[in-house]
Amino acid sequence: MTDAPFLPFTRPVLSEETYREVEAVLRSGWLTTGPRVAQFEKDLSSYFGGRQVRCLSSATAGLQLALLALDLKPGDEVITTPLTFVATLNTIVQAGGKPVLVDIDPVTRNMDVTRIEPAITPRTRAIVPVHYAGLPVELDVVYAMAKKHNLRVVEDCAHAIGTEYKGKKLGSFGDIQVMSFHPNKNMTTGEGGAVVTDDKDVLKRIEQLRFHGIDREAFNRFGKSGSQHYDVVLPGFKYNMMDIQAAIGLHQLPMLDGFITARKAWVERYRERLATIPHITLPGAPEFAHRHAWHILTVLVPERDAFIDKMKERNIGVGLHWDAPHLFSYYRKTFGFKEGDFPHAEHACAHICSLPLFPTMTEADFERVIKATQDCL
Repeated sequence: MTDAPFLPFTRPVLSEETYREVEAVLRSGWLTTGPRVAQFEKDLSSYFGGRQVRCLSSATAGLQLALLALDLKPGDEVITTPLTFVATLNTIVQAGGKPVLVDIDPVTRNMDVTRIEPAITPRTRAIVPVHYAGLPVELDVVYAMAKKHNLRVVEDCAHAIGTEYKGKKLGSFGDIQVMSFHPNKNMTTGEGGAVVTDDKDVLKRIEQLRFHGIDREAFNRFGKSGSQHYDVVLPGFKYNMMDIQAAIGLHQLPMLDGFITARKAWVERYRERLATIPHITLPGAPEFAHRHAWHILTVLVPERDAFIDKMKERNIGVGLHWDAPHLFSYYRKTFGFKEGDFPHAEHACAHICSLPLFPTMTEADFERVIKATQDCL
């Protein structure tokens, strides 16, 4: 045990301007969806090169609505990766689809794009690449397969706001992207997410689905210029973002690139020091040009669960990203997944963990992690 304070594996960075913005929202009396959400969507649109953005209560909501907007039919298949949070699979099922998984590249830990085409069948409707840890999937291959087989692409960018692929920000091109603003992500709104796309039909469907199926933006219906009458065109959800959340995001977005620069600097330090420790495997990088957002730094270690427990004894938090979702009981029973289906992903999921990484880490924090990692391995 140690008397040192607990060091979490991540910690959000909030500015004084953020606190003042949130206080201003609270004092305004308008807490839910309103002018700050509208401004945040405009700012995000500018960040993504002018593409359209719709903010939501979470990235999970964004994935669900983006997939629902594709109007999947029973039995329609959606290809994705087995190294992802279960939300990726859940939202495919909730939208009426069947998840079809392809194994990962053991070096980059992203989906192995060479396995996509063999997994395509006449029932395939979409591909959901997950940019794991903030490293971009090889999108040229993904979009080539999508074009060849007339498929939609919904990019799970929960880890990857600020990531660049061949000089272009994820979200500035392509079909549909879903961003996350959870507190452990590179930028946060407390909870929250966004869908980025220029598909007008998808945007319209998301606008309807995110707020009860109402046929128009209705947040101002209680104001002097608003009307309390509206129509409901489909049974929607309650997935709107609040102004309280957007107030945080308005000040996080301008700091995002600085956050990524700081994360990258710590990762370079980690790589240098961890390379000297036996029995630890660091992630590799693809050959194509990219900017890694470094949402998390994952390593593979032997006896992973024991390692995490030993680190906790030293008051150091370590993340687990993730247990293999296809081996959860629902997915075993419903879709027949079993151990051995995706050996690279299963090996990673049995050994993977995330070391502390956030922009305001200190040299003392870093040295604690290195020393503890050496001792615990």
